[in-house]
Amino acid sequence: MNIGPHTLANNLFVAPMAGVTDRPFRQLCRRLGAGYAVSEMVTSRRELWDSLKTSRRANHEGEPGPVAVQIAGTDADTMAEAALYNIDRGAQIIDINMGCPAKKVCNKWAGSALMQDEPLAIAIARAVVDACEPRRVPVTLKMRTGWSATHRNAVRLARAFEDAGIRMLAVHGRTREQGYKGEAEYETVAAVKRAVRIPVVANGDIDSPAKARAVLAATGADALMIGRAAQGRPWIFREVAHFLATGELLAPPLVAEVKRLLLEHLQDHYGLYGEYTGVRSARKHIGWYVRGLPGGEAFRGRMNNIEEGAAQLRAVASYFDELEQYGDRLPVAGRENHQERTARQQA
Repeated sequence: MNIGPHTLANNLFVAPMAGVTDRPFRQLCRRLGAGYAVSEMVTSRRELWDSLKTSRRANHEGEPGPVAVQIAGTDADTMAEAALYNIDRGAQIIDINMGCPAKKVCNKWAGSALMQDEPLAIAIARAVVDACEPRRVPVTLKMRTGWSATHRNAVRLARAFEDAGIRMLAVHGRTREQGYKGEAEYETVAAVKRAVRIPVVANGDIDSPAKARAVLAATGADALMIGRAAQGRPWIFREVAHFLATGELLAPPLVAEVKRLLLEHLQDHYGLYGEYTGVRSARKHIGWYVRGLPGGEAFRGRMNNIEEGAAQLRAVASYFDELEQYGDRLPVAGRENHQERTARQQA
């Protein structure tokens, strides 16, 4: 699969997730089978570009290409400026955020809120494409099916975005109104795929190899984008790739491998954020890794009180050493599936 001049390793993508898909996480997912990863969204507000948060998100040191950066904002000219700012810092693909459902984003009329104002959404797409074309940088866009159940306009916007020069579309099978509740629907994704000639990526609730195959069949999409299911389970990409190629399921990863991956992830995380911030922001990743595993909840409670990197590393290593009493392979019976997670979120 290609995006502009860039040939991707496969059609399994890491979804951009604020506070999650930083450089260490993206690199880990790429190592474990993802063919492409998009950064956390970078604001188009110039006054925030020198902030520590933005400087970290714009740091692509050692990241394999193509480097894709998602930008967010509400003004065509400032979004074009943000695209050039990120290209100057290594971005090889620019992705426009019209899919984020978070209130703090939508309340400012960014993210999926832009789908309510079709002329503005199209103007932003055109301005970013016009800014990037002289640099030979392709522009992609991520959106939802619409703002609400009565305002599904993804197909109409998809055609307009293609006309504006967008080179690929990712569609999450929910409206902004749904957030992450309920089940994703793929009929709208399939309709978008039929309506345009550019590649279309299906996103939403892809949490197993079997679900990945079913979504490809239902949508005819060119690629799949996996987000929440990769949290604490970055090897899902190799599991999906193997299943799509062979029809066979991989065995769960070895406990020793997961221990090594997590410890390496934590060290990379500290390297980006520093020890103080890194130890604290790593807690959510550790929690995702141990979610549903024997003794995982109790370990998470203890781990959240650790404030030093070396102690956090020792605690993680000790937990996985103890986990091997259940066998060489990672226990999977207690892993929370999508339906269980959805029910818990709605409760």
